[in-house]
Amino acid sequence: MENIAVKEDTPLLEMRGITKDFPGVRALDHVHLTVRRGTVHALMGENGAGKSTLMKCLFGIYEKDAGDVLLEGRPVEFKSPRHALDQGVAMVHQELNQALSRSVMDNIWLGRYPARFGFVSQGEMYQKTEHVFKDLGLSIDPRRIMSTMSVAERQMAEIAKAVSYDAKIIVLDEPTSSLTEEEVGHLFRIIRMLRERGCGIIYISHKMEEILQISDDITVMRDGTHVATEPAAQMTMERIIHLMVGRELSNRFPPRISKPGEVIFRTEGLTSRYANVKNVSITLRQGEIVGLAGLAGAGRSELMENIFGISARECGKLYLGDREIRNRNPREAISNGFALLTEERRATGIFGILNITDNTTVTSLKNYRRLRFLLSDRKRREDTDRMIRRLAVKTASRETQIRTLSGGNQQKVILARWLLTTPTILMLDEPTRGIDVGAKYEIYQLMEELAAAGKSILMASGELPELMGICHRIYVLSGGEITGEVDAATVTQEEIMTLAAKNV
Repeated sequence: MENIAVKEDTPLLEMRGITKDFPGVRALDHVHLTVRRGTVHALMGENGAGKSTLMKCLFGIYEKDAGDVLLEGRPVEFKSPRHALDQGVAMVHQELNQALSRSVMDNIWLGRYPARFGFVSQGEMYQKTEHVFKDLGLSIDPRRIMSTMSVAERQMAEIAKAVSYDAKIIVLDEPTSSLTEEEVGHLFRIIRMLRERGCGIIYISHKMEEILQISDDITVMRDGTHVATEPAAQMTMERIIHLMVGRELSNRFPPRISKPGEVIFRTEGLTSRYANVKNVSITLRQGEIVGLAGLAGAGRSELMENIFGISARECGKLYLGDREIRNRNPREAISNGFALLTEERRATGIFGILNITDNTTVTSLKNYRRLRFLLSDRKRREDTDRMIRRLAVKTASRETQIRTLSGGNQQKVILARWLLTTPTILMLDEPTRGIDVGAKYEIYQLMEELAAAGKSILMASGELPELMGICHRIYVLSGGEITGEVDAATVTQEEIMTLAAKNV
């Protein structure tokens, strides 16, 4: 990159009037973002606010429809992530995309291996990697295979990769979602070191305490628009929440038509053998939507997985009606009328290379048996078409590969998969994560219709307005334990956050 004199007061990065449309949805509407040199700039907003879309437009993953990007005052137009990296803009994604069977140094220098006489120089690559690690205070063996490392170590390696590109801008997307307190402290030390060197850090997170601790400036987005940019020193948690929500919840959620009946499911003293679930007792009524709230690591997903038989149970009991059940594995849970939509849609939800028909019918194949070993393709197609119509899945045909659909439509297909099993208890882990506002409403509407038809729904979410807007009751978890049960119609976000921080 050419060395061009840059005025001291020139912003490191400016994004002006960025607009991005998807079919039927305006994801970004003339958004602007200014990042000063040597600062940590937090980008906040609910899931679906447009944060990731804005960063993908910056990083060359999406092509923006309108607007300008200036890097150190110079207009830039990144055509690909590699182009952005070469120009000094790096992004560490929440879902790390790494070659797990290769070494750390292979991952860092992939596509730009140091070579001598046409051959990769392993020695030079090792030395360069060690230099970057030493500079960041990391003690990781460059020859270590990625798959043997913890998520935190892999994340640090990804940050080291960004630094190896001499990045001026580094985007960190939910960097602490899987880190311990000690690992978060190490990450913050690295961030402060990079800030002192003049690097600009764009920090995306839902954790407000972290944001207020590490940030210099905070930008809040809502529904694809820029709401406010203010110095972090002048922000409070209440102010951030107000800017993020900023409207009546009734505008975002369908009218309540379901009426809870008798208790249909309950747990008594549920404790996981390995996961973070301790002495959990909850109830779920017929036709009721119950929420699970809590900070990252509180045990929401672990509780659902334990109920579904994915993780081992140390002690505790499950009751469906008056009958005690075991749910020792997912097969037994499904036969008892349970369904689980997992948190990580791409990792544990969809079969990306398969079409919509295969993804929709995979958990209910026994319903399509013809003779002993054959399946009725006609009935599978009929059921898939019926679910596409019912859930308004936007697709060219049932033969479309699911990985080509939007996140919201992928989620609808997974929901269709579980609805075909005719569950009594439907457990939804972050059902609207990463999908647009319009698709969120459609999923809320479906949940309300299912509850009105007598289905019982247990829902985990990191979005407090979502839980307050769609649920009847909310259990709050902290440190794997239930710290409170609240009425979703009367509780405040501050009350939930107080309960969520009780065991932190």
